[in-house]
Amino acid sequence: MNREVDAVFAALADPSRRAILERLAAGEATVGAVAAPLDMALPSVSKHVKVLERAGLVVRRVRGREHWLRLAPHGFASAADWMTHYAQFWSDSADRLAEVVADLGSNEGDPHE
Repeated sequence: MNREVDAVFAALADPSRRAILERLAAGEATVGAVAAPLDMALPSVSKHVKVLERAGLVVRRVRGREHWLRLAPHGFASAADWMTHYAQFWSDSADRLAEVVADLGSNEGDPHE
């Protein structure tokens, strides 16, 4: 599972790849359509798409000469599971901190504490 999470976060680390994912969130598109708003050559876009494919975030379908891309939602699952685990940790930590702060506040007026 760690390699899956590593691949997803590595893929998401690049703003161009996140832009490609944002475009594909609107629906399936050709590589050319995905590349159009990006300020880079088609071969560079293709390299980014390959990283997204290896991470399991994008699926490619070839129809004739056109390469169609779509999101692969299951690819995000490993990273979502990882974040969910740590979200619970941070939530619990924040709850404990709130309790400590509340205890400190309730003892402020007592000179014997």
